[in-house]
Amino acid sequence: MKKLLMALAFAGVALGANAQDADPALKYSVATNSFWSNWFVQGNLAGSAFWGNQEVGNDFAKSPFEGFRNNLGFSVAVGKWFTPGLGLRTKFNGVWGRSVVSEDKKTNADKYWTLNEQVLFNLSNMLCGYSETRVWNFIPYAGVGVNRNMSANTYAPVFGAGILNEFKLNKKWAINLDVNYALSTSDYDGFTGLLPNAKPEDGHSVKGIFANHDRVLNVEVGVTYNLGKATWEKTPDVDAIKALTQSQIDALNAQLNDANAENARLKNMLANQKPVETPKAVKEFITTPVSVFFNINRTNIASQKDLVNVQALAKYAKENNCKLSVTGYADSATGTPAINQKLSEGRAATVTEELVKMGVGRDKITSVGKGGVDELSPISFNRRATVQITD
Repeated sequence: MKKLLMALAFAGVALGANAQDADPALKYSVATNSFWSNWFVQGNLAGSAFWGNQEVGNDFAKSPFEGFRNNLGFSVAVGKWFTPGLGLRTKFNGVWGRSVVSEDKKTNADKYWTLNEQVLFNLSNMLCGYSETRVWNFIPYAGVGVNRNMSANTYAPVFGAGILNEFKLNKKWAINLDVNYALSTSDYDGFTGLLPNAKPEDGHSVKGIFANHDRVLNVEVGVTYNLGKATWEKTPDVDAIKALTQSQIDALNAQLNDANAENARLKNMLANQKPVETPKAVKEFITTPVSVFFNINRTNIASQKDLVNVQALAKYAKENNCKLSVTGYADSATGTPAINQKLSEGRAATVTEELVKMGVGRDKITSVGKGGVDELSPISFNRRATVQITD
């Protein structure tokens, strides 16, 4: 029995070790769920073997496989996990037992039930961290309870321990292999005396403690059904997050320091760089004439808006010491050549006076009238004067 328990223990720890999560920002600890989460129910078929204190000193076969010592039964349980590693279970066992008074199983039959309250320890989760995908959970437990022997009408306290191996099928269902051992007072099996030739053991030795009490070994196979939510949410590892955040801050600070160093280097280069002489801009020579229009048989400007472009040209001429040429025109379709010549000269003179008002020296202006022309269409566009840079 001890070898079996040790083998299961080592196997459970080894299996759980393979299921650890690698995320450094998540702890094995989890957030607790509501009271109504993580409940479960279980149902098992049980094979039980019984030993009584009354048989001490008799040479009855000790094997649990002896027919006079074992019987079939069942168990049902309801429980709750308060954390992934710690839970409580209320378990009912029964109902066909043995009161070993001989090696004849017909004389040993009795009926009983046992109600236990047990504390469950999921070592897979406690030692290796919670994993929702883990298939095998290794769950030792211990508890106390009361036994009722219906055949002898007696009650007895029970102390027990066991190992629940739970094999997950899905989020709701699992298969159980439950091996447990219970120790009780001498009236557990309903027989309170001693058999002939009984030789009680020394009650101070470990062997004596067990031999002088009634015992039962149960091997149970069944299923677990999870009620409601059966999973857990991992809590962030604050220390890991702080460490991760600090490393990111350090990296950003390093990048900032590099950027500051590069900025200082560039500033130093700029400060020590010799100024580059900027060559004088090549002044653009404007040759496109600007037109100012007049009404028929008039020498006063038709629209003052036409002087806007003239002002720009005058400014350029003053800044660059250029000469201006003003040419007046009339349309040849109306009037006589003499009248048109006079109109063209008058129009050139009007624009010349406007240039003088704009600050252009009179000595920088040449003025000429071309008479009537037919250069533009419509005819009215020929009633104009043009201003143009000459050098």
